[in-house]
Amino acid sequence: MDVSFILVILLFGAAATWFVGDKWASKAALIFSTAAFAATLYIMYRLGQGERVSYFHQWISNPRITLALQADGMSMTMVLLTTALTPLIVYTSFGNLFPKTKNFYALIMFMAFAMVGSFLSVDGLLYYIFWELSLIPIYFIALIWGSGDAEERKKAVVKFFIYTFAGSLFMLAAFAYLYRKTGSLLDLHLYHAQLTSTEQSWIFAAFFLAYAIKIPIVPFHTWQANVYQKAPAAGTMLLSGIMLKMALFSIIKWQLPITPYAASQHKTICIALCIAGVIYGSVLALKQTNLKRLLAYSSLAHVGLIAAGAYTLTLDGLRGAFIQMLAHGFVVVGLFFAAEIIERRYKTGEISEMGGIRVQTPKFASMFMILVLASVALPGTFNFVGEFELLYSLAQANIWYAILGGTTIILGAFYMLRMFQHVMLGERNAKPFADVTFNEGLVFVIIIGVLLFFGLYPKPLVDFVTPALEKVLVYITRFE
Repeated sequence: MDVSFILVILLFGAAATWFVGDKWASKAALIFSTAAFAATLYIMYRLGQGERVSYFHQWISNPRITLALQADGMSMTMVLLTTALTPLIVYTSFGNLFPKTKNFYALIMFMAFAMVGSFLSVDGLLYYIFWELSLIPIYFIALIWGSGDAEERKKAVVKFFIYTFAGSLFMLAAFAYLYRKTGSLLDLHLYHAQLTSTEQSWIFAAFFLAYAIKIPIVPFHTWQANVYQKAPAAGTMLLSGIMLKMALFSIIKWQLPITPYAASQHKTICIALCIAGVIYGSVLALKQTNLKRLLAYSSLAHVGLIAAGAYTLTLDGLRGAFIQMLAHGFVVVGLFFAAEIIERRYKTGEISEMGGIRVQTPKFASMFMILVLASVALPGTFNFVGEFELLYSLAQANIWYAILGGTTIILGAFYMLRMFQHVMLGERNAKPFADVTFNEGLVFVIIIGVLLFFGLYPKPLVDFVTPALEKVLVYITRFE
């Protein structure tokens, strides 16, 4: 079994999900996404045994484009995140009745296929194709199955599509220029490209635009909150839990090692923009009255810290970014699922119309509280491990970076606990709130189990991703 087998499962699963029809689509998607997760674990096991797991096939002779897929600690960590969260996201949607169900679940599977492809690709053009393919399913998921006024939803989704597509064109132009310089788009060839400082600066800026919009980094964030609010829960989970990680991963995989001199020269500006996003997202979260918008701005603050850590160009920053990407992926999916459950019961996302849920369902309130505490990086949770290493990397660059970046913990604790108080405590809402079902509880138990287990014992993931980060760090820091 080579690494392409995961892609085959997901692509075949997308087709099978569509062909089985509306009645069985959700179950087919769950089966194939779980199979992809099992294949991921097997390939990770083989990597742990020291095997080389890859797939190389000449695709186009002129220009020289290769179907090149490579499994290493970095790529498989992100594939693990994708294939672990996809079945959970599919399972969370079992409680909803969607029109054209087969189309909805087939698009989820196809999006997972595209995201895994972007993580595994080591040829620049192949990576770009997967990068763009992932945009198509989320566009239709948010547009067709989203909530709220149709015109407002269309406006928000089209803005998101245009923003991200336009930013990606700059990255495509950078790859085209790099091909002219090297005659190849394989990652190792690009890492050794002989570029002047000016060339590196322009290529660095082109990549930065593509990634800053997707993450998003302030001031390229204006699409985010509206799309997170308007998209269906599954779409929001895919966006926040996995898709934005494509850009964070790509910073480390493509941008920094290809343009190390420019990365070193411009890291102060990049870190400053990322930390501005941490503070800006936290302040905006304080003002939100809609639960999903609050979680959207909270996510903006957290991913800003992840990006800041990556731009420190240190091993701790890169490793902290990967750990926090995993932790954030699980916790944000859990939080948006909790918001979806509340919206199913109360038919509203407004925090002012909630309250008294703990009295009616203590189990749900307890699980929601654990997710809130994980989100604010309580020691003993997975998020604490990542945020501690990120802040430590910022302190190595400049102690003020760490102090300002640490506001995400202080402000995050304030607005998240205040939100919990308004939503779960306070006066009881007149509407009854049904207890969590077995399916809903199972999703929470899995997510909380992951957050607590790796919060107490992160060593397996740290050991798995570190060797690959050390290799790429050699290229990133060669001009420092």
